Amino acid sequence: MRAPPTLFDLSARRQRQARAAAAPEFLDNAAIAEIEERLGEVNRTFLAPAIIGPRALFWRDALGLDATLLPEAETLDLAPAAQDLVLHALSLHAANDPVGQLVQMRRALRPDGLMLAVAVGGATLTELRTALAAAESEVLGGLSPRVAPMADLRDLGGLLQRAGFALPVADAVTLRLTYPDLDRLFEDLRGLGETNVLTARHRATPPRRLFRRAAELYRERFALPDGRLPATVELLFLTGWAPAANQPQPLRPGSARHRFADALNTREWSAGEPPGD
Repeated sequence: MRAPPTLFDLSARRQRQARAAAAPEFLDNAAIAEIEERLGEVNRTFLAPAIIGPRALFWRDALGLDATLLPEAETLDLAPAAQDLVLHALSLHAANDPVGQLVQMRRALRPDGLMLAVAVGGATLTELRTALAAAESEVLGGLSPRVAPMADLRDLGGLLQRAGFALPVADAVTLRLTYPDLDRLFEDLRGLGETNVLTARHRATPPRRLFRRAAELYRERFALPDGRLPATVELLFLTGWAPAANQPQPLRPGSARHRFADALNTREWSAGEPPGD
């Protein structure tokens, strides 16, 4: 089997996450609030949960779960059918093989067990991406890998089906943050351990004028009326269940007993028949 591409340098990511042990909590808190709401809707007591991610301990304490904690890893230390709940806590976007992560979580779930994953989505930091790309073109005459590519909602929804989850759902929440300047945004990214760990990143220290120009372009193009700089963060939430015989099943095509047109109290038009005839 061919190994998945190593888009991310996971050794560098672990080092930066370790340095970010006292990370800002705003992003985790926003994600946890959404997870709490989803768990409340399920209305089930989970007896064997597991949490995966660099701040799994923070998540465990915030959610009040007696959970097994696992670090980020290509191979997750999960036994087959051992968990009734698995949470992937804000790290799926940094996996070299996200499908593999989802498959491992599905295999670790007991029948009718629940998987919830939170990942950073493709709309995240669109303002920063734009400013950095424009500044690099001006200052260095080309582009280099500085901001990681991120999946969109449709892509990740498709991955749930590929991984074999039942009743898959993917949805998004968008956060609108503001900063006094670009340095403060970079400070938060370093604090979160979410700086550039792309395998293809340039290892040389970039010239200071690059980031000075990026800050100027960011302000010119995106500054709000009060002078603060907006930063978009998109959180993607993936929900899937391990297949079980007692789950709702889709009807076979053609098995409906009532016409949709009758339910709407309207006339059904044949294919090719112009309405009104």
